[in-house]
Amino acid sequence: MRAAVTEAVGAVALLDRAEPPQPGAGEVLLTPEAVGICGSDYHFFLGELSDEAGGSQFPRVLGHEVGARIAALGPGCREDLAVGQLVALWPLIACGHCYPCSVERPNTCDNFKLIGIHLDGGLQQQLVADQAQVFSIDVDSASVAAMVEPLSVAVQAVRRAAVQADEHVVIFGAGPIGQCICLVARAYGARVLVVDTQPNRLPLSAQLGADTLVWTTAEQVIADARRWAGPGGAPVVFDATGAAAAVAAMVEIVASAGRAVQVGMSNQAVSLRLGILTEKEIDLLGSCCCDSSGFAEAVRIAEQQADALTRMISHEFPLERFPEAMQFAIDNPTEVMKVVIR
Repeated sequence: MRAAVTEAVGAVALLDRAEPPQPGAGEVLLTPEAVGICGSDYHFFLGELSDEAGGSQFPRVLGHEVGARIAALGPGCREDLAVGQLVALWPLIACGHCYPCSVERPNTCDNFKLIGIHLDGGLQQQLVADQAQVFSIDVDSASVAAMVEPLSVAVQAVRRAAVQADEHVVIFGAGPIGQCICLVARAYGARVLVVDTQPNRLPLSAQLGADTLVWTTAEQVIADARRWAGPGGAPVVFDATGAAAAVAAMVEIVASAGRAVQVGMSNQAVSLRLGILTEKEIDLLGSCCCDSSGFAEAVRIAEQQADALTRMISHEFPLERFPEAMQFAIDNPTEVMKVVIR
């Protein structure tokens, strides 16, 4: 079978690999049909992912945003799974023994493995996964099924923030994760303002029902966002950029007793006046991957919002052009929203 293998930093090749064995007990043989490329894939490819996050594990078949068909079922699989069924792949595997797992937060497992980062992922013609990672989805598009994984990151973030209907929510970043947070927050009935430095990304946010604001200066954005949310600020603010200036603005904009949620990842250092945390008594929260219930919720929303998720897919490439697709996505951030490999 063919596989796109990242062999070293910046080096990827299309290789012939042996087909996987038939699935064992509780396992599912999948045929990936659509695989999304995301920022963590860029970081892995460029050698920018920390060892703690799974970097430097070469060679590796990337691809953790996977829409696939079930090709075969091993003995003892769930009755709701069937050959030919379209599924989304939940890529997170927790150890079950560390402190986060013991307090029922396996999505923050200290020893987690992510399919497509720590284990070979979806950029190959066949893949075996445990049935616990496989979720059936009632949509017509494998690309929409692949979008469930980034949507699940948004579900986790919105759950962490406990977003309520009619709350004012500000989101920094109109990339795929920011757009997914917008979609989920709107699905929960929130009023949303999306802020981005790139004006061409904001019309999609508007189509999802958000108000929009172009980042000019931090001072101007803080003033404009406070006017939009009300003088006290927004009860909930998300950063989906990882940019230090946006993170600092998030803490300024969030209302007293509000929730500021960090979703974007980076190695940047952020300078904050510590007194603002105690003066406003805000909840400053981090958000990462979701658990299985969050992934199931993302499947439900994807089934209802398939058209909106389709609009987030800006480019599609066949597997044979994955090296070109990866370089194109890295080199053209203003053109690319979501690249999907078919």
